[in-house]
Amino acid sequence: MSKQSYLTLKWGTLKRWDFDSSENGVKLLKEYSKIGSSISAIMQKDTPRQKEIICELIDLCDGDTIYLDWDGKDVSKKEAKEYVISYGI
Repeated sequence: MSKQSYLTLKWGTLKRWDFDSSENGVKLLKEYSKIGSSISAIMQKDTPRQKEIICELIDLCDGDTIYLDWDGKDVSKKEAKEYVISYGI
């Protein structure tokens, strides 16, 4: 049985993730990191491309929901993408 791919979002950006079993997920995370990130989620100001990457990662996640850490709830993938895109606007 393979590992499940997942991510957790906080303050509109990545908090926790596991895409070890997803070649495309690993590739996207490398691109995200190459663009640059802050040492903490609260300080992170994602670029438009980083937000696109997060949305692509959401699509790669196993399961139908994404966990929003700050809100303490699971939301649909569609809601998670809206959260990422609109955060900080």
